[in-house]
Amino acid sequence: MAAGDPRHLIFDIESVADGALVSRLRYPADDLSPDKAIARYRGELQAETGKDFIPYTYQLPVSLVIAKVGGDLVLQDLVALDEEQSRPHEIARRFWEGWRRYRKPQLVSFNGRGFDMPLLELCAFRYGIQIPDWFAEDLRNFDQPRYRYNTRAHFDLHEWLTNSGASRFAGGLSLAANLIGKPGKMDVAGHMVQDLWDAGRAAEIHDYCRGDVLDTYFVFLRSRVVAGEITLEREQELILLAKEWIEAHAAESPGLTRYLAAWGDWENPRGG
Repeated sequence: MAAGDPRHLIFDIESVADGALVSRLRYPADDLSPDKAIARYRGELQAETGKDFIPYTYQLPVSLVIAKVGGDLVLQDLVALDEEQSRPHEIARRFWEGWRRYRKPQLVSFNGRGFDMPLLELCAFRYGIQIPDWFAEDLRNFDQPRYRYNTRAHFDLHEWLTNSGASRFAGGLSLAANLIGKPGKMDVAGHMVQDLWDAGRAAEIHDYCRGDVLDTYFVFLRSRVVAGEITLEREQELILLAKEWIEAHAAESPGLTRYLAAWGDWENPRGG
């Protein structure tokens, strides 16, 4: 790995339903348009479960933001893949090729094992993207990158906080971020993405995704304090460096400006 290359890729995905697929598989006799098929399925889910989020198997990624983080845990960059066109096949291709090009740095997510990675694997299946080094079928099960407990390849903060699902983390990423003074959910939440996409408001989806990735980065830093990898003082230094990076790039994204406006500083109750 070249000096300066990221050692961690902290990422998040926003996705929308594939209406044509929903229509074809769930309502084959009704000849529904994609929009009507999505609306019908969401209504059924809402009536059955109280939530209208369509399962990931019917979803396509329309935003994928990555924070590149060095071995020193400094935030290097924040990028949205194929931001101008939001093409699912291109987002998936760039994600897998970037992971390989940077020599397979650690992926970091919040609940990525439950949603983001299965969706990206399904995209590889759907679009015929070869990812043999992710499946690594010639390795022992526990050495394969996609093995659930292989945190060297993929560190899922939700898994870490819940001891691999032993407890339920009510509040999700937003709560974890708020515990350490960061914004969490602001004016957009995950359940709004489908409607934003349908309204042609992709830029707001990308900005929302950026906020989630920044929250994930700060939660990741605190996890490294708890695990003893860095000191609390070093974490605060890294947070200030990240804030400077966000301030320097805020003019490029309304979402970064809103993130700074909602910024909070964690207060140590023990002083210092």
